[in-house]
Parts: sequence; structure tokens; C-alpha cells
Amino acid sequence: MLFKDRFDAGQQIANQLKRYENDHPLILLVPRGGVEVGLETIRRYQLDWDFMIPRKIGAPHNKEIAIGAVTMDGNYLLYEEYINQIDVSSDYIQEQIQQEMMEIKRRLQKYRGSETFPPVMNQTVILIDDGIATGFTLLAAIKSIHAHAPKKLILAVPVAPTETIEAFRQFVDDIICLHSIDRFTSVGAYYESFPQVTEEQMKSYIDLLNKQQVIM
Repeated sequence: MLFKDRFDAGQQIANQLKRYENDHPLILLVPRGGVEVGLETIRRYQLDWDFMIPRKIGAPHNKEIAIGAVTMDGNYLLYEEYINQIDVSSDYIQEQIQQEMMEIKRRLQKYRGSETFPPVMNQTVILIDDGIATGFTLLAAIKSIHAHAPKKLILAVPVAPTETIEAFRQFVDDIICLHSIDRFTSVGAYYESFPQVTEEQMKSYIDLLNKQQVIM
């Protein structure tokens, strides 16, 4: 195990992000796991924060298999080669995009009371999650953020596949990845404790974060 839990990973991420303290970055948290990882960075450096919520578009035969991802401004990314291979209809894709957008809007209203996109224009932005598996949803989030013209975009994750980290370098200005793994299994495999973050926990984290300086 590389990390005791997400808070342990967050402490280590915060150590690495000190280099950006003077840039006064906007921290974008990917719910739900990314919130636990990002708490320490926001607390330690008293940074502005917001949410970035991408959602996976699952395959018809197995919702756990990503054929695309959609983000909170409606931008989406599709795995065209696999979609063609398994012959997924455009009607199915559009239906799933609409369903996932409804879930994104539900979470935005619940977590922050607004569906507006985070104020990233001309800002140094640090996107934090608890790890990368396929990377499809995070890549969709990165492209969505770029569409809103940040000054600089940094991705910070505790653990990820080595090949994914290398592939992502062309899309961000910097990557903070504590451990890149050649033979990657799953994000949770590198944590001693990796439970799902509940809605009740999210509420307590948001209450805690609201004591910090906030942009929403």
C-alpha cells in the first residue's frame, strides 16, 4: 500500500503543491474522492476552491466500461474507436449524455447551489483527484477547463498508470503524481483504506471548506 487513506495522500500532495503557493491557484476538486485528497492543500495554503464534476458514459453492455465522458459545461469526449467496434448507436450516446448531465447538475446544486462553471479564466488552476484509472473522465475535465482559458493548468493525483501520466503531459502545464505505476491495477489497490465517500461526508467536508476563502 502506498497510502493509508485519501487524507494521507492529501498531506503528501499538499507538500508537493507548495511550489504553486505564490501563484494563488484555484483548486478544483473532483468529487467525491478528490475532495478528501484536496482538503489539506486548501487548508494549508488558504486557497480558493471549487468543484469540477466529470461523469463517465458507460457502455450499453457494461456501465463500468467507459465509452466517453461528459463535463459540467456539456462538453464531452468519446472513445470513437471502441464505440465503432461495439456498434453503439448515437441515440444511446446522446441519451446517456443527457442522463449524466442531469446527475452533474444535481450534484452541483447539492454541493454548491449553482451550476455555473468555475471561474478559471486567466487563473492558475490545480485539478485534484484521488487517482487515475483509465483517465477518460479526467481528460474530459482537462479539455473542458482548457476551453475556459486558464492561465495555467496543473493536475495533481496521488497515483496513476505511468503510460496515462505520460499521455496527459501534452494537455497540462504540469503533473504532480506521487506514484506512477507501470503495472497498474486499480486506484483503490494503492490505499490501505479506500471506502466510498458518502453524501453525509461530503456535506461535512463542504461545511469545513466553506470556512476557507471560497470562489463559487
